[in-house]
Amino acid sequence: MAQEAEKQAPRGGPRNGILEVNPKPQKGLKSTLIDWLEKLIVKLMHDPSQPLPFLTGNFAPIPHETPPTTDLPVKGHLPECLNGEFVRVGPNPKFAPVAGYHWFDGDGMVHGMRIKDGKAAYVSRYVNTSRFKQEDFFEGPKFMKIGDLKGLFGLLMVHLQILRAKTKVIDTTYGVGTGNTALVYHHGKLLALNEGDKPYVLKVLEDGDLQTIGLLDYDKRLSHSFTAHPKVDPVTGEMFTFGYSHEAPYITYRVISKDGFMHDPVPITISEPIMMHDFAITENYAIFLDLPLHFRPKEMVKEKKMIFSFDPTKKARFGVLPRYAKDDLLIRWFELPNCFIFHNANAWEEGDDVVLITCRIEDPDLDNKKLGSFKNEPYEMRFNMKTGEASEKQLSASAVDFPRVNESYTGRKQRYVYGTILDKKAKVTGIAKFDLHAEPEPGKARIEVGGNVKGVFDLGAGRYGSEAVFVPREPGTTSDEDDGYLIFFLHDENTGKSFVNVIDAKTMSADPVAVVELPHRVPYGFHAFFVTEEQLQEQAKL
Repeated sequence: MAQEAEKQAPRGGPRNGILEVNPKPQKGLKSTLIDWLEKLIVKLMHDPSQPLPFLTGNFAPIPHETPPTTDLPVKGHLPECLNGEFVRVGPNPKFAPVAGYHWFDGDGMVHGMRIKDGKAAYVSRYVNTSRFKQEDFFEGPKFMKIGDLKGLFGLLMVHLQILRAKTKVIDTTYGVGTGNTALVYHHGKLLALNEGDKPYVLKVLEDGDLQTIGLLDYDKRLSHSFTAHPKVDPVTGEMFTFGYSHEAPYITYRVISKDGFMHDPVPITISEPIMMHDFAITENYAIFLDLPLHFRPKEMVKEKKMIFSFDPTKKARFGVLPRYAKDDLLIRWFELPNCFIFHNANAWEEGDDVVLITCRIEDPDLDNKKLGSFKNEPYEMRFNMKTGEASEKQLSASAVDFPRVNESYTGRKQRYVYGTILDKKAKVTGIAKFDLHAEPEPGKARIEVGGNVKGVFDLGAGRYGSEAVFVPREPGTTSDEDDGYLIFFLHDENTGKSFVNVIDAKTMSADPVAVVELPHRVPYGFHAFFVTEEQLQEQAKL
């Protein structure tokens, strides 16, 4: 009975900067008329024959949540350092779209595996965002999708959402995000993130179940969007974050203290609105990425492009700012050849250089037809704070992304990076371990052991994974940096079964340390996080 009471949603107003999300959408004549208008626009302007690849196969959503399912079959053993909860989030639309659908669309669903004393339990829960609650109320989609934002049709779908908001059919008071992109832990809270919204606070219960507590606005100090990739300094306990917008200021930087206080905003001056998915920190600096994937609604209409379009004529700019700066007057901008970046691995200072380890993409196109054809390549970039020069070096062949490191070294020099190997359909075929102290072998057309590639875990034919998270055997930096495990979700398209795999990060042995069979398939998704047992006990106080 006590645990059932614990699972009840909180009541009342703000608590610890957390807002209870209680939107007030309205059914009625206005809602019905706008639905009819939407159906007419879709019928006249949308081509239903266009494929929706991210609603097929194992990209397709599962039709239900799964309460904690215990005593899962474990082959091998689950090491003691994995006591905690492994969570991964991704898009899982509850309702079929009215027209287009992009992989970045879809309600956030968190898949979790609670590990304790060698046993494992699985759970899946939606992030109960304002958007999710309202569409559940209407029993159908009511918010625009990225997959619709192309051509004149896209402009009309934007205005339909504006109309629904103005007529109070939908309630945008709490934002319109999905919570489907990434997870982070800070100040006793597990956060579900989507870069178009504020963070949602999740609570992990003792049995591994997941509960959405509310929206985190830092006691009303957060009024803009919040990146899906904030950085937590393992030494100071601070969290560094930013938001981007299609209105000035286009980038806003924030520092959040170890105790959860969000300091004043620092606007970052750039020339026009962009998509900035990630950034990086060192001990003394924050690194901003002004890359030419621009928000250009006019081009969307005139040239029938996605609303974010890449400009191949412009340089890539990297801004290095003292991380406690009160404004951007001291930012140093560096230029490198044209590119885009979704994800950085880490950054640090080395003499006069600020070093960024990242995954670089040339000429990206967010259209569904081209989303899986990116040639993501690991790169080392250097920005010399004394001379103002910038340089870059390719670290391996394509395609590698979702890079992760031992996060005890975030912002500090480290040696090993673990990246996912991607095929042409954006599926993960393996995990590669890179040694930054070794030189890459020139002329390699594929990723294989040799040079700076110290290990490759191949998932096998028809088997595809997701982002692999490093869990150290011992916390801190006193043991070997790679002494630990990689944990990730895996799906076997040959059998239709899904698993969680644990492999040895030091040896990258082809024999997994543990394989846990899950009760049903788990769709491909985005980012993952490991919540330690200590963090579980801390956040239990929420």
